[in-house]
Amino acid sequence: MKKIHGLIIGLCIILSGCSQEGIVPPDVAVHPPISFTKWEIAPYFVPKDISVVALGDSLTEGVGDELNKGGYVGRLSTHMSSWKGVKDVQLENLAKRGRRSDQLLKQLKEDEFSKTALMGADIIVLTVGGNDMMKIVKRDFFNLTKEPFYEELVNFEKRMLDTVHEIRLSNARAPIIMPGLYNPFSLVTDEVNGFQEIIGDWNSVLEGVAELDGNACYVPVTDLFESNEHMVYHKDFFHPNGYGYQLMADRIIESLGECSLYDLTNGEMDF
Repeated sequence: MKKIHGLIIGLCIILSGCSQEGIVPPDVAVHPPISFTKWEIAPYFVPKDISVVALGDSLTEGVGDELNKGGYVGRLSTHMSSWKGVKDVQLENLAKRGRRSDQLLKQLKEDEFSKTALMGADIIVLTVGGNDMMKIVKRDFFNLTKEPFYEELVNFEKRMLDTVHEIRLSNARAPIIMPGLYNPFSLVTDEVNGFQEIIGDWNSVLEGVAELDGNACYVPVTDLFESNEHMVYHKDFFHPNGYGYQLMADRIIESLGECSLYDLTNGEMDF
């Protein structure tokens, strides 16, 4: 019996020694394993210099801006300096007064300087369409009807789709900011207020093209220029003045919030 009792005691001592790592004494607290959370840093955390390329007609050129601040594009570029992810802004304004959509498309297809500028763009802005409509107004001034505008609208839509396609051949990632059209004729006479409906349909085409692209932001501006009550027009009563361009820039910033600047730039910029 003494031998058996001694064997039992010996086994208990051996088992006790073997289980020190597997058995935790009741008076020792048990702590979960330490884990480290992976911190994700937003791409805009480190600001960088960005390039803005502006295309289109006199609105993008800034015609009528008596303050010489570069129209809506200049004001927008200035505001961009305060965006998250932006260190400095370089602006290349390639717009030209009187330019129509067919001329813009030709520029994008044939002008190597424009192609090179677009390749390095972080933001692209453009206005076009007003001169397409004015061509019809001048041609049919004494017999102005709706039909020619809708006939041309079919061609305009095709050119705009081709325009965005050409832009994407040079730059597949940069967001395109696309302000719409407005009706300056409402200041001149009530007889052409039917023009507002036509403007709305042309704007619908611009909005549709922006949606199809998937990385563009259409900006409605019609309501900003329905009257001159707040003195938004230049003395030619056709182009915006400095205040009108400021309203356009403000509306673009507002629209970029709705379109999500963060998503448009893949997280590289934000307000």
